[in-house]
Amino acid sequence: MDEVEEAVEKLKSEWEETYAQTQGHVRSIEGCGKSGNGTEEANSLPRLNGASQDGLALLRSMQFRLDLLAQQMPTEQGTQSAQSTLKSWKDKYQSLHMSLRNANIQAKANIRKAAQEERELLLGGGEESTVRRRNLQTKAGLTGAAENITESLRRTRQLMVQEVERSASTLMTFDNSTTVLKKAETEYKGHRSLLMRTRNLLTTMRRQDVLDRIIMGIGFIFFCSVVLYIVSKRIGWLKLQRKIMEAMKTGSIPTHQEMRPGAPTINDSGALDHSEL
Repeated sequence: MDEVEEAVEKLKSEWEETYAQTQGHVRSIEGCGKSGNGTEEANSLPRLNGASQDGLALLRSMQFRLDLLAQQMPTEQGTQSAQSTLKSWKDKYQSLHMSLRNANIQAKANIRKAAQEERELLLGGGEESTVRRRNLQTKAGLTGAAENITESLRRTRQLMVQEVERSASTLMTFDNSTTVLKKAETEYKGHRSLLMRTRNLLTTMRRQDVLDRIIMGIGFIFFCSVVLYIVSKRIGWLKLQRKIMEAMKTGSIPTHQEMRPGAPTINDSGALDHSEL
């Protein structure tokens, strides 16, 4: 089972336990004043209300935690199930809150009625009334001290619950941040591999570009050399041919016809004449 699913199951069991305890406190509030000890039960009413409020605060905290966990469920079905549970919890919470309010109204009515009966009994004469008055004073003092201690402990517990809720929220935020960072790291590794391949490709392209430039430079130099060679050779042959033509016209060198009978002659345009062959 996934860690998130285990956390949801554990949270469900905690919810059921806290909900049952809070329901018990609400029933106790509703029953205040029915036993006839109006003063004692009136003193215990703030303690019961404090415990009920703590239970409701803890239930609200669990709803918040379930809402966060529902967003992290690994499957869509798990998310829908968690959302459905959260809706059910909200309905139960509203019903319990309304029950607490009605229980306080009922408890106040019961305590008022019980106090009225005690007042009538205390105002009556006789030794029983005196003994009862003394017992009530002693019990009232002890109950007041106990209630003060209980109220102090309740406030301490409420502060601890709030601190636990804050810590749980912080831890949940850290978990979300860790998940986001892991995703970012994975994406960064993928982009890093892509960047490395791109860098290698660019290096190869640069090398190929330099090699192409060198080849083109060498080819251009070779081409220019060939052109210059051909031009120089062509100019040299033209100069030689011109000098020969001039020499032949001036008669400083014999022509082919004069040197060898039947040899082709050179006409006035400088071309060989083969007509006599």
